[in-house]
Amino acid sequence: MRIISGKYAKRNLFTLKSRKTRPTSDKVKESLFNSLGQFFNGETVLDLYAGSGALGIEAVSRGCSKATLVDINYAAVEIIKKNVALTKDEQKFSVYKIPSRVALKKFADKNLKFDLVFLDPPYAKQKIVLDMKNMLKLDLLSEHAVVVAETDDETQLDPVSGFKLIKDHHLGKTIVRIYQKV
Repeated sequence: MRIISGKYAKRNLFTLKSRKTRPTSDKVKESLFNSLGQFFNGETVLDLYAGSGALGIEAVSRGCSKATLVDINYAAVEIIKKNVALTKDEQKFSVYKIPSRVALKKFADKNLKFDLVFLDPPYAKQKIVLDMKNMLKLDLLSEHAVVVAETDDETQLDPVSGFKLIKDHHLGKTIVRIYQKV
């Protein structure tokens, strides 16, 4: 797995050697970022189930100003830290080893706002709809924030009040849904 585009392009990323994580493939990542508009202009990013940190790092590589990377798994957090170090821009990243629910509350207490959110929880623990509702309730999203949800092709997501589905990509067994806050 590598960073595809931007100022950190072509750097190879470390990944976990575990069945508990599913790194987003380069093909899916490239399609996802093509859908989001390729490059950014200073937005803030939250990756709530960061795994290797690849999505948040890719977003910063493409112009986002800061990424907050969260994972509950100790080994994943160590991999994220190694990948962030590869950027030589560590100040643009915050890494947390805490559960998603606790992270959202902590970020609300700090009055943080995010423009772009990646939600890619382990398939067996679908919490996307609950996380989206909590982000609205805790006022963590900027006015026109975008939420990217990645699931397997068997997972259905109910509509979430406060968001509209703007894109729905089927990439093999992966579905990427892009929502915008309304």
